Amino acid sequence: MPHLTSKQVLVLVTNYGVEQDELLVPVRHLRDHGAVVTVAAVTGDDVRTLVGDEKPGESVKPDTTIDAVDPAGFDLLLVPGGTINADTLRLQPPAMSVVEAFTSSGRPVAAICHGPWALVEAGKVSGATLTSYPSLATDVRNAGGTWVDLPVVRDDGAGFPLITSRIPKDLPDFLQEVDTVLEAR
Repeated sequence: MPHLTSKQVLVLVTNYGVEQDELLVPVRHLRDHGAVVTVAAVTGDDVRTLVGDEKPGESVKPDTTIDAVDPAGFDLLLVPGGTINADTLRLQPPAMSVVEAFTSSGRPVAAICHGPWALVEAGKVSGATLTSYPSLATDVRNAGGTWVDLPVVRDDGAGFPLITSRIPKDLPDFLQEVDTVLEAR
C-alpha cells in the first residue's frame, strides 16, 4: 500500500464535462492513501462530471479556483480527461500557467484520456513519449511528442516526469505509476 501522507496533489478541471471516473477514482485513491488533494476548477461552482462524455455523473464541489491556486506547494499535477473538460481547460490561461509552473520546475504531471491536450496546448510534449485517448495522437505528434498505444506511459523526455494513460479502464495502471512517482518525491 502506498504511503502518500503529506503529498500534495493539484487536480485541474473545468466545471462541466470531466469524465467522472478520471476525476473521482484518482481523488479517492490518493486521499485514501494519505495524500492531500486539491481540486481546482475554473469557477467555485460545482464540477458536473459526465460518464462517457454524455451521461450526467456525480457533481463535485471544487476546493478552489484555478486562478486562485498557488501551484508552488504541490508535488504532482493531475489532469483528468473528458473531451469537453479537456478542450475547455486548454483554453483557460490560468490553467496553462499552472501547467507551465509544474513543467518548468520539473515536477510531475499525470494526465489521462484527453487530459494531455493541456500539455500539447502549453507546448510541453516535445521530446516526450506519451499516450492518451487515441484521437489526440496527431496533436501529440504535431507538438513534437511520440504517441504510443499503451495503458500507461511514464517518461521524462520533456524535462519533467510525465505519466499518461488512455481511458478509464487504464486507471489501475495509471494510479500505480502516480503512486510510485509520488512516493519517490
